[in-house]
Amino acid sequence: MRPFDKTQRCNYFPMLTIVTFSTLFFGFFCYNQYMKTIPFPDFKHQHPFQESSNSTYVPETNKADDGDYERIVSPLEECDIFTGEWVFDNGSSHPLYKEDDCEFLTDMVTCLKNGRPESLYQKWRWQPRDCSLPKFEANLLLEKLRGKRLMFVGDSINLNQMLSMVCMVQSIIPPEKKSFSYASYTTVFKMEDYNATMEFYWAPFLVESNVDPPTMRYGTVVPVVKLESISKHGDNWKNVDYLIFNTYIWWRYPTMKALKGSFSNGATDSVDVDQNVAYERALKSWAQWVEENVDSNRTSVFFSSTSPTHMKRSDWNNTNRIKCWNETSPSPNISRIDVGTNWQLFTIAVNVIQSMKIPLHFLNITRLSEYRKDAHTSIYAASGGKLLTQEQKSDPARYADCLHWCLPGLPDTWNELLFALITYRT
Repeated sequence: MRPFDKTQRCNYFPMLTIVTFSTLFFGFFCYNQYMKTIPFPDFKHQHPFQESSNSTYVPETNKADDGDYERIVSPLEECDIFTGEWVFDNGSSHPLYKEDDCEFLTDMVTCLKNGRPESLYQKWRWQPRDCSLPKFEANLLLEKLRGKRLMFVGDSINLNQMLSMVCMVQSIIPPEKKSFSYASYTTVFKMEDYNATMEFYWAPFLVESNVDPPTMRYGTVVPVVKLESISKHGDNWKNVDYLIFNTYIWWRYPTMKALKGSFSNGATDSVDVDQNVAYERALKSWAQWVEENVDSNRTSVFFSSTSPTHMKRSDWNNTNRIKCWNETSPSPNISRIDVGTNWQLFTIAVNVIQSMKIPLHFLNITRLSEYRKDAHTSIYAASGGKLLTQEQKSDPARYADCLHWCLPGLPDTWNELLFALITYRT
């Protein structure tokens, strides 16, 4: 056997070192470039509400159920309230209201009434990592809304959230001092003693589309959008004090049909536009409308990020379920799940918002909602306004609604976050 040459081994060592460090550097460079393709908003630098001079902490003065005072809430202005974990709350703090106690809920969201056998989905509380959310107080929110209008604008997910907020405050209003009304585009909850309203305005794309009319809202036609036409809707958003926008769930086609001409003139010809391009054009039209028509000294504007769906059980490694059907608990907080959220649209929204010239607040509900595979209406919804038959319920692969959310439920958390921003950062 040929003896091993120690001098030769030493000559290889510098070469091996160079190759190793070159490989590591190249790998780091590729990873860095990849991460740059997925920009996430820096929430600490988004336009804040104006803080009062006494905003370093928010003391809680309400007693907990056990008689002890609750802990002092950490400074919200220094905290990313959208990063945290879900905590099971077996006490009396959640849910914030009972399904039977809110007469304004529709069959679309009353999962217990519609036959869901358990209510564990109502007992989960969102806990930010670096602070605590202030306790929701209906009277405090209503005082902030006195003489004002709050309006959710967008698709049925925002209607979901509007109904949630109504239920969170309505119990302290006398029956004769509150009313609820539906119209073609607008749903209004009036609070007479406060001279205030909570409203929802239907505009699933924000810009004008062929699915705006009431008879066209059930997903039976291919959407056609007029990407630069927004004033028809926008005229109804003027003189509102709190505007909460969203648009996502109708952007489900790889290419969107953009109208050539105008709906008012009876135009029907359209051209196919890439989904990302169409979404950006629509949001830029919306952003321009906001900048030209909103007085930021009066109106606070919010944009809600994408509301996730849970269509593929393999996304959370549960092969024994069908879509979100029969899920009774969130995904573990430690998991990094991918439920098919379109992060490209998320990023487009972030970029448009960050380019705007007026203060706007980004409600980043996406990641925290991705864990909540258990909170959808599933087979306990009223698709098209009708409850599912027993035959339909036995086919969750086809009929389970893994898009909308039960109430009480996840949208209440979104409103707790909104409440924290409205009441403790003004």
